Order: sequence, then structure tokens, then C-alpha cells
Amino acid sequence: MTIRISGTGSALPEMIRTNFDLEKTVDTSDAWIRERTGIGQRHIAREETVASLAAEACRQALSSAGAEAGDAELILVASCSAEMLLPCLACRVQSDIGAVNAAAFDINAACAGFLFALQTANAYIASGMYRNALVVGAEVLSRITDQSDRSTCVLFGDGAGAVFVQACDEPGMGMLGMVQGSDGGRGAVLQCRAGHYADADNEAFPFRDPYIHMEGGEVYKFAVRTVPECIGQALLQAGLEAEEIDLYILHQANIRIIEAIAKRLGVGMERFPHDLERVGNTSSAAIPLLLDELHKSGKIQRGAKLVLSGFGAGLTYGACVMRW
Repeated sequence: MTIRISGTGSALPEMIRTNFDLEKTVDTSDAWIRERTGIGQRHIAREETVASLAAEACRQALSSAGAEAGDAELILVASCSAEMLLPCLACRVQSDIGAVNAAAFDINAACAGFLFALQTANAYIASGMYRNALVVGAEVLSRITDQSDRSTCVLFGDGAGAVFVQACDEPGMGMLGMVQGSDGGRGAVLQCRAGHYADADNEAFPFRDPYIHMEGGEVYKFAVRTVPECIGQALLQAGLEAEEIDLYILHQANIRIIEAIAKRLGVGMERFPHDLERVGNTSSAAIPLLLDELHKSGKIQRGAKLVLSGFGAGLTYGACVMRW
């Protein structure tokens, strides 16, 4: 028993901040940002919250699957930017959409969070404990990004993506292979102090503000080495070769990282769809946002072989192979 994705959904804030907007506030340029990241704009939450974006993405995923909120048995929300510690984000989503029969909890594995949540749903459903789940990645990173820091404010955007997954016992379909891992010893290269501890002294967390701090070069080296390796392991589990995969749906961190991963795998960039030009890096929301776009546009057909892979703070990483 494994899982299949039967519905997808997404939500983006109304406000858009372009590279030209950033030129007015920090020492940067549209050309500089595009050349180094591939990003042209990002959506920024104003009235929207992490919970409201996640709830809207869930409603769309349920509708896409032909399901009702009361059908959902499990809600897993991946996020590193929830506005509240208690109640958890997933319980707020459960309330907002009326999924009264669902158990709900959060997962924080940063940019790999959606992959970790998806694999958690697979484990629950494979065990027979649940028959379906809503799996969501949702972020409002703009509120934990220093908008005067040009190394981070050009990267991050807000949004949410969701999938509705159901039990699948059809041979050769659904989840075929999965890998996840962590390298906590290198966690300091990408960190963010919780807001209520922003003024505390702690040698392990030297920054006194509640903003994202990142050593971009170290993250790049981690991603281009680790992601191809874990994708290779997942492909081995699935009994597939890299060239047999139709689409590689990766975390949308930086176009240069995606290009480097494609090169290491020996696969053309035409199999690596990307939307970061329009939405930037949305952390745990990146993979489900892109998945929803591809699904709605008809670019994923039944039987398509997909690789999903995420990487980020922790350091965390994961990959899975699935057949649609």
C-alpha cells in the first residue's frame, strides 16, 4: 500500500513585489537578481496569513480531488513561518475548512518540509491508520526576512500549495521510492531565531533579530552535492534510471542550483520545470505550488514518472519518486 495524489491546490497573496520595486529600497538591480537567482518577482502577504493561505490551498486540493472537507482524515502542514506557536497551524486549517474528522499537526523541516510531510502521510496510510490526507506547504517568509538585507530579501516570497493524497494499491503507481535525511551539524548556515527570543543571548544563535540569516555559498554546495545523491538513492529504490523520469520537480531556491543538479544527473533542463521567476523561493510551499501549476495546465498526465526533491534549513533534504 502506498499513496497517490488525487488533487492539488495553491494560494498566493495578491500583492506582488518585483525586482524593480526592490531597486528602490536596497542596493540591487533586476539584472543582478535575475542573473544570480532567476527570480523576477515574489508575492508578499498583507492581509493574508500562513493559515489563510494554507486553508485556501486545501480547499482547492479537495475540490480538485472531488472530495469534501469532512472526508479528510489527516492534515499535515509543513511550515517554518507560522504566526502562532499554539494552536498549531494544521489545527487552524482544520477549523477554517471544516475538516472535523481529521487529525492535524505541523511539520517543520524548512524547505524540505513538504517532502517530509508527504512521506509522513505515506507512512500513516501504508500502515492502514488513515485512508487519505491533506498535505500542505505554507509560508509567509516576508515577515521573517530583513527587507534591508539584499542577500535574503531578493529571494523569499509567500504562498501555499497542497495535495490531497489517498491510498493506492495499484501496482507500479503512486510512491515508488523515497529518501530523507538531515545534517544537523551544519544547521548554522541557515538559521532564524524565534521572535520571542530575539533579544536573548545565546552563543549558538548569535543573531539578535528574528530574521533569516543564510550563508548562501554553503547552502549552494550542500544542495548541488546532496540532492543528486538522494535522488539517485530514490531512483534505485524505484528501479528507474534518471533518463526515465518525465519531470523533476525540485525546491525552487535558485535557478543556478537547479541547473547544477540537472547537470550532475545528466538530464536536460527541459525536464526541470520552474516557477521561481514568478514566485521566488517559498520554502515548504515551493514544490506543491509548482506541482499544482503543472497539474492544472495538463503537463502531468496519468502514468507520468516524477521526482520531487527538497532541501533547506536543518540542514534537511529529501526526494521521492512517484508515478502519477
